[in-house]
Amino acid sequence: MATTTIYDVLRRPLVTEKTNQQVYGLNQYSFEVHKDATRTMVKDAVEKLFNVEVVRVNVIVTPGKTKRNLRSRRMGVKKAVSKKAIVTLAAGQKIPFFEGVE
Repeated sequence: MATTTIYDVLRRPLVTEKTNQQVYGLNQYSFEVHKDATRTMVKDAVEKLFNVEVVRVNVIVTPGKTKRNLRSRRMGVKKAVSKKAIVTLAAGQKIPFFEGVE
């Protein structure tokens, strides 16, 4: 990633039932990240943006899948490759963005 800022590393937070369980049970937060982002880049971005201490970062690359086009019955529609990061925070710390209404 040439000349990127910490704002380019994190694309969006992932909020699903599974990620909510990870937030409240394991103190882990999930983000969709830039395809060229590394673990250290994700760690630095989360620590600077949310003012928390990151213990561990796990990175997952989900492959693009081909889907069948129903009209022509050909395998032509390709879903993009995405990259996710699961960030584990230190005990007692949280990101208020994920907490919702208190």
